[in-house]
Amino acid sequence: MNDENEIRRLVEEWAKAVRERNLDGILAHHSSDIVMFDVPPPFQSVGIDAYRKTWELFFSGTEPDRFDIHELKIFTGDDVAF
Repeated sequence: MNDENEIRRLVEEWAKAVRERNLDGILAHHSSDIVMFDVPPPFQSVGIDAYRKTWELFFSGTEPDRFDIHELKIFTGDDVAF
């Protein structure tokens, strides 16, 4: 499996975990020192515990039965991917 396919698989697993409200699955492939920027407050979350709290807040206000990725472009290099 090449890098692009592996990243695509991880993103699809993440989206499936969101649809299933599976916090462990959502967090599974994130670094413990994640820094995330998002639209709703808090705008910046530092660390896996803060990231988890953003999902707890998200789930308290919505039922994500649809959380689909319609267009995904992946670029990979020797030591970076986005």
